[in-house]
Amino acid sequence: MKQNYLLALLSAFILWLGWPPVPYSSPLLLIGLVPLLVATENIIRSEFTRKGSKIFTTAFLTGFVWNTASIYWVFNAMHAYLPAWVSLLIALIPFGLAPLLMATAFRLYYELRKRQNILISFLGLISFWIGYEYLHQSWDLAFPWMTLGNGFANFHQLVQWYSYTGVYGGTLWIWTVNILVFLFYWQKKHQIQAYSQKLIGLLIATITIIPIAVSLVQYSTYEEPANPSQVVVVQPNIDPYGKYGYIAPEEQLENLIRLSESVAQPNTEFFIWPETAISSRGGINEEDFRQYPAYERIVSFLGKYFNGNVLSGIESYALYDDKKTPTARPLGDKYVDSFNSSTLIDGSSKLQYYHKSKLVPGVEQMPFGKILAFMTPLFEHFGGTTGGYGKDTEPRVLYAQSGIGVAPTICYESIWGNYVSEYVKKGAQFIAVMTNDGWWKDTSGKDQHMAYAKLRAIENRRWVARSANTGISGFINQRGDVVQHTAWWVPAAISQEINLNDERTFYTEHGDIIVFIALAGCLAAFFLIILSKFKKMFN
Repeated sequence: MKQNYLLALLSAFILWLGWPPVPYSSPLLLIGLVPLLVATENIIRSEFTRKGSKIFTTAFLTGFVWNTASIYWVFNAMHAYLPAWVSLLIALIPFGLAPLLMATAFRLYYELRKRQNILISFLGLISFWIGYEYLHQSWDLAFPWMTLGNGFANFHQLVQWYSYTGVYGGTLWIWTVNILVFLFYWQKKHQIQAYSQKLIGLLIATITIIPIAVSLVQYSTYEEPANPSQVVVVQPNIDPYGKYGYIAPEEQLENLIRLSESVAQPNTEFFIWPETAISSRGGINEEDFRQYPAYERIVSFLGKYFNGNVLSGIESYALYDDKKTPTARPLGDKYVDSFNSSTLIDGSSKLQYYHKSKLVPGVEQMPFGKILAFMTPLFEHFGGTTGGYGKDTEPRVLYAQSGIGVAPTICYESIWGNYVSEYVKKGAQFIAVMTNDGWWKDTSGKDQHMAYAKLRAIENRRWVARSANTGISGFINQRGDVVQHTAWWVPAAISQEINLNDERTFYTEHGDIIVFIALAGCLAAFFLIILSKFKKMFN
């Protein structure tokens, strides 16, 4: 088994090397899984007992090392406000959960392989893997950071066809090439001719080169529809610790306005400020926000700009007479819902809000809160809640007075391709990402987060305006090119004329079709496994 573990570690190393933020290394992903497939085949053809458990362990080793090396910065996010040992324990959940699901996909592949030929089994493996990725973006412990298709974010010129398939097209591509390379290698090494080597070689070349060629043609020929709008993004660079401590909200607001004015033009239409940029001691009551000095100061600032709008993150809350939502908590004779929100403010008295929907498990929401709802009285007795932050149930486009629609994406939400595309379906003409990546410190987390936004631009052919408190702020065009960006840990504001777009891509219109095909494949594979077990029982 030692050799198989070394092969598993080799796969982890290649996958890590091909992962953002390493530039232009993503083609390595097309062979990164080959050593793991070789290790799996070695076990299947060995005299070992408990082969399924050994395959599970081997696959888990690859996933755990690759995941931990790529998202080590999760520990920093926890350690920002928790002791080191507690942070490490919590970080082990994202470090280990996805690898457990990956290993489960391989374990199911082994069960199928015992009963079916290798090609049907590989189709099952691809289906199981995509099924795992979909589960990991859909359940209460969602963290789709390591979806395989995300790996091409730093070489986006090769995946312009994500405008048709989304990132799951990348996952399918990576797996298909890896399996073909494995088959070619295995047959050559063991002098097997189960399938024509020439045919496999031709398929490897075709399936590798054609998507790249198509993408490069798309990249070089794509022209944005001309529909200009002037936008400013602000990076105030407020220390995350100081934001909730020694830096007054009033000082933070003046800093945002000063930076905005430093690059603004008379025709600037949008000022994008980061996540939780607008705050007040005790939060801001959404119903009464117009009475807050911060609101009056922002309206006064906008008076200089015709058609000017501020789109900003805001710490807000709502009061109810009864328990209107599962996340509402008792507050005297009322109930309160706290939100990580965005708001659009213009020169009129109109206010629009969107409440972050994709909440960080454990930090912003209690996973499986509905299941734990029976414990609500106990949590409330000790001052807690099973719900965490309140949220909107679906994306909400915010509209300027001029009619321009913007997707107010908050932080973590920008890694969901299907969710961001719903904004565009509802009329968003560009995507705003408001985030605070400062908790992660100067790690690759901030670079990965920025890179993934390029995929959202390609999928929907929309500009992305990204405002990060202490991360990387910038502008990304409809081909996924970073046109401008700020440096890390410096206060800055940048201005850009972007092109709005009303057209919908195939992906925007139809979503993750590949997922539904893969889920059907999962059901078929499960049926074959169960059917075989039933036949064995009755024979």
